[in-house]
Formats: sequence, C-alpha cells, structure tokens
Amino acid sequence: MLSLKNQTDEVLFGLIEKNDVKATAELLNRYKGKFYTAIFLLIKDKYITQDIFQDACIKIIHCIRTGKYTEDGKFLPWAMRVARNLAIDHIRQAKRMPKVVLPDGNDIFSVINFKEKSIEDTTMQKQSRNRIRLMLDLIPYEQREVIVMRLYGDLSFKQIAELTEVSVNTALGRMRYGLLSLRKIADERGILL
Repeated sequence: MLSLKNQTDEVLFGLIEKNDVKATAELLNRYKGKFYTAIFLLIKDKYITQDIFQDACIKIIHCIRTGKYTEDGKFLPWAMRVARNLAIDHIRQAKRMPKVVLPDGNDIFSVINFKEKSIEDTTMQKQSRNRIRLMLDLIPYEQREVIVMRLYGDLSFKQIAELTEVSVNTALGRMRYGLLSLRKIADERGILL
C-alpha cells in the first residue's frame, strides 16, 4: 500500500471508518493549520482555541467513523463549519465578543506566500503581517470573519455564505466593506503595507 500521505481524502475516510489511527492522524495533519488558525482568529485566546480545536477534531473524526459524514467533495468547508460553529458556541456561552490575545511566537499569517529575498524584506513582511493582524481587530466581527475565511481559509463566497448563514451578496458586501475599513484604517494611521 502507498504511503498515507499520497492517498486522497476519500481513501482516508474509508480507513477512518475502520478505525485506522494512522489515517486519522494523516487527515488531521493535512488540515490542522487551517482549523486552528480559523478558530484562533475568531476566539483570540490561545488556550481556549486549543480546547475548541481538540473538540472540533474529535467531532469531525466521530462523524466520519459513525458514517454521519458523507463524502461529496466538500470536506474542508464542512470541517471548517464544524470548527466555526464550536467557536461561535463558545462566544455565545461566554456572552462576549472575543478578546484580543496574541499568541507568543505564533505567526498566523505565515501562510501568506511572501517571497523572502532579504533580511530587510523579511522584517518588512513581518511588520506588515503584524499590522494586518492588529487592524483586523479594529473592524466589525462579521467583516473580519469573512476576510479570514476568504483569505486564510481559501473558501469561496458561496461556502462563506453557507457557513455564516447569509446570502452570497451579504458575504461579498462584508468582504468589500471589511477591505474598505482596513484601507481606511491604514490611511488614517499612515500604515504602509
């Protein structure tokens, strides 16, 4: 048998249904960065994010093992919805908006493919990512959520609309207004990105 890294998600689902621990680990390793970062950008607390991340992984694997998830080529949007819903449940239970707590040493925006050519470029890019991260905290939650899902989660606007339970036009509008808000904040503060 080929390495599990070379197997499709569909093959892994079949193995997971048979309680294959290595297939479970491989599937989670493929997507853990997206799940964790999406949760963190909504919760803004490293420790709570870790708890919700674990709960999301357990729920996702349980659904696959018990046959509640049927493969239709939309695993990532479905799994992101599970993670997002658990984060939203936490926010509702806490009856507050997420507080801003930046992780020590973790660079959430390291997934953005910047070309690093020199130490100066690297420093400037790190400063830009930090500025973007801080600016995201200044825009309304609904706009931030759409921007994170689109730019980080690489989800389509249709998928974002389904996840947030709004129309595609509303998701597009939130993205547009979020980007305009970020541009306005950058202009007002003289921030160059």
